[in-house]
Amino acid sequence: MVLEITKPKDYIDVAVSLSKELAQSAIERDAKAGIPEEEINKLRESGLLSLIVPKQYGGIGATWIDALKIVRKLSKADGSIGQLYGNHLNLTALGHVSGTPAQKEKYYRETAKKNLFWANAINTRDTRLKINPEGENFRVNGVKSFGTGISVADFRVFSALEDGVELPFIFIIPKDREGLISNQDWDNIGQRRTDSNSYTFNNVLVEKDEILGPPNPPDSAFSTFLGIIAQLTKTNVYLGITKGAFAAAREYTKTTTQPWITSGVDSATQDPYILHHYGDFWVEIQAAIALADQAAEKVQAAWDKDAELTHQERGEVAMPAASFANAVSASKALATRVGIDITNRIFEVTGTRATATKYGFDRYWRDLRTFTLHDPVDYKLRAIGDWLLNEQLPVITQYS
Repeated sequence: MVLEITKPKDYIDVAVSLSKELAQSAIERDAKAGIPEEEINKLRESGLLSLIVPKQYGGIGATWIDALKIVRKLSKADGSIGQLYGNHLNLTALGHVSGTPAQKEKYYRETAKKNLFWANAINTRDTRLKINPEGENFRVNGVKSFGTGISVADFRVFSALEDGVELPFIFIIPKDREGLISNQDWDNIGQRRTDSNSYTFNNVLVEKDEILGPPNPPDSAFSTFLGIIAQLTKTNVYLGITKGAFAAAREYTKTTTQPWITSGVDSATQDPYILHHYGDFWVEIQAAIALADQAAEKVQAAWDKDAELTHQERGEVAMPAASFANAVSASKALATRVGIDITNRIFEVTGTRATATKYGFDRYWRDLRTFTLHDPVDYKLRAIGDWLLNEQLPVITQYS
């Protein structure tokens, strides 16, 4: 049974309820790793898979502002499901941003009608996957890394290179396409339930209309805008994980942490140093959330322009322009810094016993440390500095 969602309060309530449910088994699932079938089934039942599909195609039609807040809520319970769901939302809009009008309609409608889940291994820096024409269609061979959630996805998105062609092909194939093998090699310290294995392609068929695009117009700023949305999506995963760590530590401190012997107080909640840490945590989190929410408003305003979005406007959303101080690159940089700091420092306010495996407090740092390495935040800060001092817009890449 799939829940019917008709208005914003419905999907926000559903997300809160699902987050609470996922939190109950998060430690166990993190330890187990493996394929996230349970989590994706719960997402299917929740009705949230068509969240950003426009209403005219049968979807819920939520804004990115609301969608990113839901990514944050789910990530608070489990960073892996937050990443999987955030990726899914981005990919459901792929046909809209980078595809033909026919692909936009097809993928929006099918996602909503069939309640489909999307996943990808686009990573254009991995050039081992090769695509070659075969009559009107194509064949793909080689290996592709970081196939996050591919094993449970209905639509699977990949990038591959053709010899002699500079730009990669982006293609979308269904779950039942033959010749695709999971190498089961995802054994990282964090985001363990994303199932981000590499995949081997053995002469996999790709039909010509499964190749994405070209968008219309092909040189539009909007055709590359999903990269910016993806960066802000990751930012909200980071913030959700950080909020989850803060909430878990706060509850432990209130119920279990003992005051230090020279503190002069009877309760850890009266310890002056613990109080100072929590005050510091709170200020950092609120600042990072405010920056992310302001960036989301900029993203939504740019999204609403659709094909009319200019390259100047795209660049100004990507980073702080003279007319505003908050945008995606700044938000991601701050969320990374705050998240790594707080998920490490929670042990200073919980104590030695909190390192017991049963509490799972380490998973917040492990998830953040793993996922924040997706692309170097140093380059975000460098690009911001280049704008501030030289008024240079960022180079358009998969990561900016």
